[in-house]
Amino acid sequence: MPPRRKEKYKLPIPLPEGTILDDMEGKQWVLGKLIGSGGFGLIYLAFPTNKPDKDARHVIKVEYQENGPLFSELKFYQRAAKKDCIKKWIELKKLDYLGIPLFYGSGITEFQGKSYRFMVMERLGIDLQKISDQNGTFKKSTVLQLGIRMLDVLEYIHENEYVHGDIKAANLLLGYRNPDRVYLADYGLSYRYCPNGTHKQYQENPKKGHNGTIEFTSLDAHKGVALSRRSDLEILGYCLLRWLCGRLPWERSLQDPVAVQAAKTNLLDELPESVLQWAPSGSSCREIAQYLVCAHNLAYDEKPDYQMLKKILNPSGIPLGPLEFCTKGESLSMHAPNNQKVDSRKAAAKQVYQVQDPLVGKKGHSERSAEPRTPRRKVQEEEKLIGLFNSETVRESTRRRQKYCESQEFQNDVKSSPHESSCIQFPNSFYEPHQDFTNPDMFNKSSSPSWYTNTSTNGMEVTELDSSTGFWFTVSQFTFSEEIKVDIYYYAFTIIFLLILVCLALYFL
Repeated sequence: MPPRRKEKYKLPIPLPEGTILDDMEGKQWVLGKLIGSGGFGLIYLAFPTNKPDKDARHVIKVEYQENGPLFSELKFYQRAAKKDCIKKWIELKKLDYLGIPLFYGSGITEFQGKSYRFMVMERLGIDLQKISDQNGTFKKSTVLQLGIRMLDVLEYIHENEYVHGDIKAANLLLGYRNPDRVYLADYGLSYRYCPNGTHKQYQENPKKGHNGTIEFTSLDAHKGVALSRRSDLEILGYCLLRWLCGRLPWERSLQDPVAVQAAKTNLLDELPESVLQWAPSGSSCREIAQYLVCAHNLAYDEKPDYQMLKKILNPSGIPLGPLEFCTKGESLSMHAPNNQKVDSRKAAAKQVYQVQDPLVGKKGHSERSAEPRTPRRKVQEEEKLIGLFNSETVRESTRRRQKYCESQEFQNDVKSSPHESSCIQFPNSFYEPHQDFTNPDMFNKSSSPSWYTNTSTNGMEVTELDSSTGFWFTVSQFTFSEEIKVDIYYYAFTIIFLLILVCLALYFL
């Protein structure tokens, strides 16, 4: 039977080092030194008696038996995260690993007249909260990779009828022997949202409102609604935003859960602009904004498209490498490898939008319907900045234009060609919704074999140049070239000469 839930759990009296614990399967474990404590229990190093090792590869979590979190975590591992099940999932999904700590056993022990529940787990390394406290924000490539790794974990536990409910940096730990891997730990607040295949019903309960870590918890949790898959995705989105930007819009209101709930509601209602405008200088939150749009538009009992969400976070399809953590001074942009063409990245980005667009206009459950999208002013401003950034290149390219006869011939050829492409419009439309304007490689390669020259009513022009590094495109303010000026002078002189002749003829007549 599960223990009764109390208002406050008590930390247990520490067990003596060297105590031998017998788990439910008859294995014996030697209790090592105490290495940490949480809100509910203590954590010790552990050694199997049949394989003594100075470098412990296991830990034991200990709580009073009447406490609830360890019981909930234990049930999660027994039902959903057995070692063989995780192994089969990795093979099925063709993953290199799955970030769920391995479970080795559990049991009950007695000490000083008190019953203790214990659980033996895989030993992990440092948590991301400590790294964040030291370094501040993470690199953008690291943030997006963390999101993809967590989506792998969430897909697995969701398919096994559970949600985590408390995703945050303190619960993400690097591997002890594989520090380039990240694991989602602490399933003490995990919730079985779909027992025996029957999804929980949506029902608000103010008495249970604002549960979880107030900074990251979902809107459903603020309303006292039982957690679902969309809650985990929303929490992860807040974490990604926090890791990239270093702060969240409601951080100064954490003592007021109602104010935090209102701030989260405003953020989600004004997507994607609310997230795009929150991006730090020199970076972009476009992927996170698109991710949150999809998560916010999910119905309460709807199954997420995990592959599409991962593609949003990695539109280029770049293979995931080792995790990298750095200080604030380093770049926050994720660059494609030198041998990867930008056009393939754009094609992947277009595919993401084609999959995402039907979801954005779809209404969710009756309690949360999707709001229509508003114009993406942030992206338009970025495009204008690109034009200013290239002004020097534009002036240089204008001076190097061909002679007037060649230019005239080129323009005639363009005018005779059909203008079928409607996406090359500046600045009132976006050529690439997923274009990464922070990537300098964007200015060095073209995404198509040729560019059309299109002069619009607002005076913007797209020209084609052949340089030693390939095709460059420039967006320039329309100005009169030297050849056109010569032409204007020629016709003006001709008209004046004819007027003089007419005047002389009238004078003598």
